[in-house]
Amino acid sequence: MDVPFDIVGLALWLVAFVLSATCHEAAHALVARWGGDPTAYQAGQVTLNPLPHMRREPFGMIVVPLVCYAMAGWMIGWASAPYDPLWAHRHPRRAGLMAAAGPVANFLLAALAIVAIRLLVVAGVGAPPEEATFERLVTPLASDALVVALTRFLSILALLNALLGVFNLVPLPPLDGSAVLEGFGGAGVVRVMDAIRSMPFAGLIGLLVAWRIFDHVAPYVWVGVLHLVHPGLY
Repeated sequence: MDVPFDIVGLALWLVAFVLSATCHEAAHALVARWGGDPTAYQAGQVTLNPLPHMRREPFGMIVVPLVCYAMAGWMIGWASAPYDPLWAHRHPRRAGLMAAAGPVANFLLAALAIVAIRLLVVAGVGAPPEEATFERLVTPLASDALVVALTRFLSILALLNALLGVFNLVPLPPLDGSAVLEGFGGAGVVRVMDAIRSMPFAGLIGLLVAWRIFDHVAPYVWVGVLHLVHPGLY
């Protein structure tokens, strides 16, 4: 018997992913503007409106997440914000702060979702689940469809953003962590990163290596989020 396609799950994941990617890139763009690089601002990306970000990266923000969900039941993808490389070279610490702003935005979203879940528990609307999953960090205590969807959405938002924030801080090109390390690590680190970027397929290799590293880190992120959502229970 065929299992019906989970259109609600698709919608919740897509909203959570697009919101997360939009906030990530808007944070990059805003901090770059504060630091003296108006490139992303002039491209219209200092905004929480997802449309400019989607227009810049339709494949990474829409196509890949949808295909990934259809195949695996969860979403990955990417977005980007333009910046001036000469500005980054002249102001490495400002560029480092710009790079850090994206993951920080993800951590803030995760924190807001965690606080919202804990408020639902305090209000008696939700409870710790018998078995936590990516989509169920809290069990709804009401059968109302909106409450069920809200608890599911907040669960996705919390864990997705915690994972995105940590993954993007892996210090390998093309991830944000490499630019953060360059911005605050000095000339020696810059030379190492430039050498890595000069390698053939450096971006692809960096992502593959980062993904392997993240396989070992992700379980700790999962446990950390559970501890924050339900202190003392996990």
